Formats: sequence, structure tokens, C-alpha cells
Amino acid sequence: MIDEALETFNIQRSLSMKGCPYDNAVAEATFKVFKTEFANQAHFSNLNQLELELNDYVHWFNNIRIHGTLGYLTPTEFKLQPL
Repeated sequence: MIDEALETFNIQRSLSMKGCPYDNAVAEATFKVFKTEFANQAHFSNLNQLELELNDYVHWFNNIRIHGTLGYLTPTEFKLQPL
């Protein structure tokens, strides 16, 4: 399912070295959250529905969902903080 979505949006997957998941720990954690919160329960009747629901999820993830690793801010709020 992920492979099909990546292909649909012409996204090239970048993988870590075989047997070394720590090479890309942030991406691995993000994929786990994505699969748990979105992909595993989802069924789409067509590509348009997938696109709409994926866009909604990404908006929610970036603008509404708080992240403990970001001090319980959304990614958008965290990014807007002064350095």
C-alpha cells in the first residue's frame, strides 16, 4: 500500500542500510505513526478519496496533533518558534 502511494505521487523511497534501522530513526518513527494512525485502518474507493484523506491527515499531523518530542507543540508551532 505504501509502495503504491509513493509511486502514485512519484516519491522515491530512501532506505537505510540493511540491518541498521538507526540510520534513519526519524523516518522509521514517522512511518510507524503514519501506518498506525492512518494507513492500517484505511480503505479507499478511488485515488481521489486517498488524496483527500491523505491531505487531511497531513494537515492534522502538522497543524493540530501535538508531538511530545517537540515540547507538546505541533510541527507548525515548533517551526515558527524563534531560534
